[in-house]
Amino acid sequence: MNPRKILVAQGGGPTAVINQSLVGVVLEARRHRGVESVYGARHGVRGIVNEDLVDLTQETSHNLELVAATPAAALGSTRDKPDLAYCQEIFKVLQAHEIGQFYYIGGNDSSDTVRIVSEQAQAAHYALRCIHIPKTIDNDLVGSDHTPGFPSAARFVAQSFAGANLDNAALPGVYVGVVMGRHAGFLTAASALGKKFADDGPHLIYLPERTFDVDQFLLDVKATYARFGRCVIAVSEGIHDASGTPILSKLAGDLERDAHGNVQLSGTGALADLLCEEIKNKLGIKRVRGDTFGYLQRSFLGCVSDVDQREAREVGEKAVQWAMWGDRDGSVAIKRAGYYAADYELLPLSAVAGKTRTMEDEFIAPSGTDVTDAFRLYLRPLLGSGMPDAFRLRPNAVAKVLKR
Repeated sequence: MNPRKILVAQGGGPTAVINQSLVGVVLEARRHRGVESVYGARHGVRGIVNEDLVDLTQETSHNLELVAATPAAALGSTRDKPDLAYCQEIFKVLQAHEIGQFYYIGGNDSSDTVRIVSEQAQAAHYALRCIHIPKTIDNDLVGSDHTPGFPSAARFVAQSFAGANLDNAALPGVYVGVVMGRHAGFLTAASALGKKFADDGPHLIYLPERTFDVDQFLLDVKATYARFGRCVIAVSEGIHDASGTPILSKLAGDLERDAHGNVQLSGTGALADLLCEEIKNKLGIKRVRGDTFGYLQRSFLGCVSDVDQREAREVGEKAVQWAMWGDRDGSVAIKRAGYYAADYELLPLSAVAGKTRTMEDEFIAPSGTDVTDAFRLYLRPLLGSGMPDAFRLRPNAVAKVLKR
């Protein structure tokens, strides 16, 4: 085993800043004396098991910086969710290549993979330092103020709804936008940051942290439409009824399921279409449109938070520093200081692995269809600088002449 041979991999859904973390690991590792090789696994843990590795030590710093500013996972990712047997195969490859430090950039499942591999190394008395580097647009890792990838995706959602609101105001009707988020509604809630005037949309926001009732939803839409003459709605793909059944499965019936048995919520526009049909058929509103944001919100080129970029780089750098100078494995977490500054902490893998954070009650308005000012204050500094703004013509009406 060589403590100066390093392996890094990326897992789960790509983000706009995940490559910042990758490059943070590579460049920081190359600064440390004695580091011989920095390897990358192609397509996450699957690449480790298949020994599909690349030598990142040979990459130029210039090209690494260009890659860092490019969205999506440069090494490729995977949706594999390793069990114990899978992790044992990972460990065998790490041993064979004499890897001394293992970094995995990812979300909940990735943190659990790191935990299992760490336990396997300890049981075998193999000196392997295992560090989980956080990444997920869902913002659902416990122990962190927020997660790299989320601020940029939230910026995209906020700007998209600001644009959809302008469109809806010009040609009034009902607009339904479905945003990613199975259990946590942070990304859907970000739609509220696009509001400027009191009558701006989204007028209604539905999160998986609250029970969704179709009949109440229709009443909400009816009341909002009567008040404003239009209605913009943000809906999380993970909305569910009181029993926990996804609304999509109630309205659609036969649905595809993923490898883990979960109803396939992403990759289809079914929920937006079905909610639009409910509005048309039961409220009689003719102009009703729906969109599903889907993959667009994850790696949208040109809509990236500078705060997110900086922090994604720093979590990669801090991971290497803790591995080099520390004496424990862990998961890097972002902590908030003051109005807004970021600090970092290494949490035990067991405190993060396999756990899911949801939106705190203080962030959700009592109505259940809006967010609070506390959430707006929480999110605004994460969106970064240069957020676009929208303006209106002043209503300087001309007096009518004709009598009709």
